Amino acid sequence: MPAHANKAAWRLLAACAIANAVCVLPSANAQTTTTQDDALPRAETDERQDSFYCAERRLGYWFYCNRPKPPEQKAPAPAASATSQLDAITATLRELKAKAILEPTPANVTAYIRFQRAQLDQASLFSDVWQRAIWQDPELDYTLQRPVSTLGKRQWQDSRSAERNAAMAQLSERYGLFYFFAQSCGACEVMSPIVQSVASTWHIAVRAISTDGGPSRHFPNYTVETNQRTRMGLEPKITPAVVLWDAQTGRPIPIGYGVMSADELQDRIYLLTSKEAGRDY
Repeated sequence: MPAHANKAAWRLLAACAIANAVCVLPSANAQTTTTQDDALPRAETDERQDSFYCAERRLGYWFYCNRPKPPEQKAPAPAASATSQLDAITATLRELKAKAILEPTPANVTAYIRFQRAQLDQASLFSDVWQRAIWQDPELDYTLQRPVSTLGKRQWQDSRSAERNAAMAQLSERYGLFYFFAQSCGACEVMSPIVQSVASTWHIAVRAISTDGGPSRHFPNYTVETNQRTRMGLEPKITPAVVLWDAQTGRPIPIGYGVMSADELQDRIYLLTSKEAGRDY
């Protein structure tokens, strides 16, 4: 084939290729534009189709008219409180015990013993930590206020007695005693010398009052009651009765009824005159 024929053929092919590119390019652009334009109203088109198929033609059996809702995410359950956990342990222990008693098989008894032993170990751990915490914090250690050991208790009692005696030595400057007794009262025969001894030791004036008019060999200078206990607001039928009278405020302070030892009588007088409620315990 001549050379000019080949050149003519190549030119023809090149011209066709250029023409095809020019024709295809607008078509592709047009397709892209159409796709973008169609994407915008797609949601509206789907809604119209759903309305047509589901509402007008009622073809819900064949179409997803009721779209499934996404599963709700449940909030995590709150952690059980310590009180509820302890109640659950107690309930489990009672159930295992009841089952072991009603059905005493080796398996039931063993299950109860094992669970009980686990709780005993937990209680022992709590007790140990409790004791260690008290040792390391003096504000929590009650034995510093009221010792329980033999040596500490003896030292505390000696200190307490010295403090009490110092307060009792000054008691007569402000206080006196009313002592109510009865000749027919057997307990009064025991209590009368105790009251007399304490009053003599601390030089406290005593006014003995006979509730039945009978005498007392320990208080020969007694007086017969004329409704004194009722005026003081005291129990009128119980003897013996010891009442401390505050001359500064003019009010009675009941110490106690019945038989008391000398130490107990002095302790009560000391507490009621020198210590506020809650300070000694």
